[in-house]
Amino acid sequence: MARKLSNPNLFIFSLSAHHFIVVTACHEADYGQLIEDYCLSQFKFDMEVIGQKLWCDWDETVGSYGELTNCTFLIAEKLACYWPNQLVDEFFIAIHKHYFKNCSLSGRSLRDPPNNILYPFLVVPILITLLMTALVVWRSKRSEGIV
Repeated sequence: MARKLSNPNLFIFSLSAHHFIVVTACHEADYGQLIEDYCLSQFKFDMEVIGQKLWCDWDETVGSYGELTNCTFLIAEKLACYWPNQLVDEFFIAIHKHYFKNCSLSGRSLRDPPNNILYPFLVVPILITLLMTALVVWRSKRSEGIV
């Protein structure tokens, strides 16, 4: 005995929705491979041309980084994938770990300042501390005249 559907329109809608989802679903494996093949290969080439010494110079890398971002977006759009997504996040984290791991937030490479700048910042507080200590000791020994 055949079962009667309570709402046939709901059944038809669910079938068409399922078909729509299957047709427009993002294929992450394809997306990941395409961004590796097209976007990353071009970015690697651009970064080699720039040279490792300038990877932390934002003025030098912003163009290549922008093209990489746009490339991942355009491929996502063609494959009907959401952008940004977890795959893109992981992709850019890997990029940052490889190319920008030694860069500061300001875009300049981290290093100690020159000695002629560093020494006054070290010596002056030490001298002030010693001077204040000597002044307190000297003043505590001269208690006459203090009310």
